[in-house]
Amino acid sequence: MAKESQQELEQKHLDEVMDKIKIKEKSLDKTIDSAQGEARNLNFHYLDDVRLDYDDYSTSMETALTIQQQQQMLKEREHAWQQSTKQLDTLQRLEKSPYFARVDFKEEGEEKPETIYIGLGSCADDQEHFLVYDWRAPISSIYYDGKLGKVTYNAPDGERSVDMTKKRQFIIKNGKIENMFDTNESIGDQMLMNVLNEKSSTQMKSIVTTIQREQNKIIRNTSADLLFVQGAAGSGKTSAIMQRVAYLLYRYRGNLNSGQVIMFSPNQLFNDYVKNVLPEMGEQNMVQMTYWQFASRRVPGMKVENLFEQFEDEKQDDKVVNFENSLDFFNAVTRYAKHLNKSGMLFKNIYFKSKKKPFFDKEKIKEIYYSFNENYNLRNRIDATQEQLITDLNHRISSEARKAWVSKTIESLDPQQLQALYDRPDQEFESGEKEEKFLAKKIVTKELKQVAKKINHHRFLNIRGQYLAFLRAVPKIVDLAKWNISESEWQDHIEQVKERLRKHKIKMSDITPYLYLYDLMTGRRTDYTMRYAFIDEIQDYTPFQLAYLKYNFPKAKFTMLGDLNQAIFTKDASKNLLSQISKLFDPEKTDVVQLTRSYRSTKEITDFTKQILRQGEKIEAFDRKGPKPAFYKRDSIEKEYRALEDILTENDNQNLTTAIITKTLAEAKEVAQVLKERNIKATLIGSANQRLVEGTLVIPSYLAKGLEFDAVVAWDVSAKQYHELDETQLLYTIASRAMYKLDLTYLGEKSPILSSLKEGTYINK
Repeated sequence: MAKESQQELEQKHLDEVMDKIKIKEKSLDKTIDSAQGEARNLNFHYLDDVRLDYDDYSTSMETALTIQQQQQMLKEREHAWQQSTKQLDTLQRLEKSPYFARVDFKEEGEEKPETIYIGLGSCADDQEHFLVYDWRAPISSIYYDGKLGKVTYNAPDGERSVDMTKKRQFIIKNGKIENMFDTNESIGDQMLMNVLNEKSSTQMKSIVTTIQREQNKIIRNTSADLLFVQGAAGSGKTSAIMQRVAYLLYRYRGNLNSGQVIMFSPNQLFNDYVKNVLPEMGEQNMVQMTYWQFASRRVPGMKVENLFEQFEDEKQDDKVVNFENSLDFFNAVTRYAKHLNKSGMLFKNIYFKSKKKPFFDKEKIKEIYYSFNENYNLRNRIDATQEQLITDLNHRISSEARKAWVSKTIESLDPQQLQALYDRPDQEFESGEKEEKFLAKKIVTKELKQVAKKINHHRFLNIRGQYLAFLRAVPKIVDLAKWNISESEWQDHIEQVKERLRKHKIKMSDITPYLYLYDLMTGRRTDYTMRYAFIDEIQDYTPFQLAYLKYNFPKAKFTMLGDLNQAIFTKDASKNLLSQISKLFDPEKTDVVQLTRSYRSTKEITDFTKQILRQGEKIEAFDRKGPKPAFYKRDSIEKEYRALEDILTENDNQNLTTAIITKTLAEAKEVAQVLKERNIKATLIGSANQRLVEGTLVIPSYLAKGLEFDAVVAWDVSAKQYHELDETQLLYTIASRAMYKLDLTYLGEKSPILSSLKEGTYINK
């Protein structure tokens, strides 16, 4: 049969499916209206139907049962309404493009082949025959996993085997088949090409239609406690992870909700970029935050070093930072905390009304804390200390009530304030003395609530002093010589931390050990509800941070993904990150997946960017054509800006979204200002909390992580700007954000990092 008539037959089938979807939508609209009406009616006649009779036990029992029945009926109507609304949402998503693939296969022992169509959601007709299967359904995995012939898939009742005879892909827009083709591969390059050639936007798309075989392994993995995904820039890591979340929520529906899934992303901009992906796939968004938010919300009184400060501040001693980021340091905190069970815990006085004399003396608190026997752990000890302090507090109410400040307070109260202290308006007393005692006790009890609050919030612990005491104890716990750190270097570091804490500031390398020590001291309960934790851009995390996240979410399975070639903050320390992480998990339950093929960029850009890396992981280019990256060498800043104007004009003419990526925020501000003066429209993205908008963006390098743009201008890649070898990964990250066009400007000499590029892989303009 000719291809045209095949397409005609498929179009006919598509029309039928779409008609059935529209009929189903109308029917669901009626069901929703009816369920809403019934719920309103039930609410309206609620009191008519309920017998409110409390005369005796049997009738009040009957009343309770009637109320329960009414509530149950309301609940059922509401559930029906919610289910129908969810179904309607799915149908509206399928309306313009119900499916993107067809698979024909024969089950073992069956004579007739079956045909299924795969789309973004499931849809069945009135006889419960599936018109479209959700891409996450077990049977749909054969489309992604196998070539024609024998394929196995995991059904709910175990592994099944089928013989796949056809795999057909569609590009459907507004109910019309624009293109279709049969393929033996998981996804034909033609399909990918169509999706990849679409222009970028400020929001990430859910490209379920183009899941590759390797990505499918990531999406459907349910056995690993740690799934580590090393993927080249643009290899579809983030896309696969968002689809993994959607798959898990679908697979464990009823047992897993989006509130039990947490994702740590590189910055707020990235959260904005991916916010529509899960809703497009019919799922609610998971809990999303940056590591900085996770840490800093725990210390509201302190300023935690943020992304900008981390990247742009003065350099710290790398040896000390590497040590503080290590598992050795994590283990040192754990050992130190155990020692606190016997001695060394530091306390603070608790004051009330006067700063001269403590209400609870720190020495007295210490005595209470260490009075419990040695089989008490830190959590029991702190709980018992709190209990004892609250008991002592209650015992002191009477003595405090006799103090002069109390009678002064009573005298100063107006009649209204006094009235508020009585249990009831007409309360009477045997004598004026008893009334005064009653009022004094009420006032003292109310005022002492602030002391009780301090006790319950562990304000009697000296956490800052304790952290410094721990740092001073470190040389006794760890051999610093192994880390090449001298005693004087360590002492200098302690002084710097002390000075920062005095100003209520803390570095990123100190906040995690600080919080971990506090958690161990107070026995803070970890989060057992979180079932899956996703960590993106893993190369910028430290082993200590990852150990701390594992401690925080002990029941969660972890998925970590990133590109070790793009470590901006951890630099060379990222090289042994995987070996460090693997110590935290059972090797039997650890899976590592490598994605080496880059789909984001054209072949020309990928071939160019991978040369920047000295010992980068293997990266394969996808065969999509585009212009060669271009260098603009200029001898004055004015000429460099003129070159930038030319590039932006050219990009606008081709309808390309452009990001001008600078090394620092100061440069980004400068470039944005100059463009403004020249009446060129561009938006400065100066903080992670900004929204990504359409049009030309000016953005500093550390905020561009995880994002992609049609065209990138790498601003000023001169030797003056990028001269350190450890800036190689930074330059690679900037260049690999480009999908179709990459331009690089510089003054004077080109960065030595770009000196080994092969002739013919770029042009000079």
